[in-house]
Amino acid sequence: MKTEYLAPYLRSCRSTKEIMRDVVISLLPALGGAVYFFGLRALTLTLFSAAVCVLSEYGWQKITKRQITAWDLSAAATGMLLAFNMPVTTPFWVLFAADLFAIVVVKQMFGGIGNNFVNPALMGRLFVMTVWSGEIMQYVIPKSDGVSSATVLSAAKQQTQSSYTYLQMFLGDIPGAIGETSKLLILIGFLYLCWKGIVNAKAALVYIASVSVLTFVFGREGLFTGDFLGNLLGGGLILGGCYMITDYAFVSQKGKLLFALAAGVITAWIRIFSVYPEGICFGILTANCLAGILSMTENDRVYGTAEKHRIIKMKDGGQRSEQ
Repeated sequence: MKTEYLAPYLRSCRSTKEIMRDVVISLLPALGGAVYFFGLRALTLTLFSAAVCVLSEYGWQKITKRQITAWDLSAAATGMLLAFNMPVTTPFWVLFAADLFAIVVVKQMFGGIGNNFVNPALMGRLFVMTVWSGEIMQYVIPKSDGVSSATVLSAAKQQTQSSYTYLQMFLGDIPGAIGETSKLLILIGFLYLCWKGIVNAKAALVYIASVSVLTFVFGREGLFTGDFLGNLLGGGLILGGCYMITDYAFVSQKGKLLFALAAGVITAWIRIFSVYPEGICFGILTANCLAGILSMTENDRVYGTAEKHRIIKMKDGGQRSEQ
């Protein structure tokens, strides 16, 4: 199938492997925290998930006779993030199914890195949550040898008083998914990515702020009665804002901020009005699906000019720009 592109191209001196290497490095503090709070099984699950994703990508590309890109670390980063969104009690076979779906169906069947229209890690989690929900909803108390407990947001949804302080939520000493509990360690990794110039901090801030503000304004007891810090620190909002929203869905600053705002509004709506306590997965994936509509708010800019143009496709297959 012939693919048409607009030229000239803007290229970066950094390769995909270099970028993904920094993403993996940035996840190491949160991984260390996961091992501290949930034990060595957290490390085993994360390494297993990364390995399955890499091998799935390699196997698919080998079978379909495509260029092998499995060693560029993008699949490894997806595997780590997918494991980070799972509780430590997740069976290995469930994680294997999530990895396989994320890489083969969500990523590779749509053309590989840069062509998937939704976040592979979140879509992998949604897949197993739909098919085997009971297997990935057993959260445990940190350093408790497997004692199960409701998450902070689940307790709030059930109108049960949580015994965890905001400091515990920030440090990560609460029940939750492997890599989402310690907001301190997630932010340390995110600051490393900002220092490397890899992520868009504004988009992360818009997403996190929109969810926190909306859930505070539309609280359970009336306007401006929501638990601002509880919604900010009690679940996976920081992880979603720092590592899921910052996918390269848009090139322009405006597009990234619109995408983050849309995801934030949807996530907040789910947290406020639905039976689901979290909403991160649904909010970001729904915004992914709305990316085409959001992109209609932008005009294409012809490289080398100050004016914005509309790109018109000609009947003969060519293209021209119109001011």
